Amino acid sequence: IDRDKVKEVMAAVLEVSVEEIDDEASMDTIGSWDSLRQMNLVLALEERFGVSFPDEDAANATSLKLLVMVLDEQLAGG
Repeated sequence: IDRDKVKEVMAAVLEVSVEEIDDEASMDTIGSWDSLRQMNLVLALEERFGVSFPDEDAANATSLKLLVMVLDEQLAGG
């Protein structure tokens, strides 16, 4: 998965600059990332990459690393 594209979606939904999203980016490090934005983020990523997040992953993928991992799994057909 193209991490830069994931970061672009994250930046748009979380209303931060792409530069603020690094490999450690998570709900704990980005102040605007709350539960509502989490759901919006999942919806935006699903639309952008043409995948569907399982409900459990949608709620728990609260960092860049976890989001990329879920996207990789979904794109691999998993």
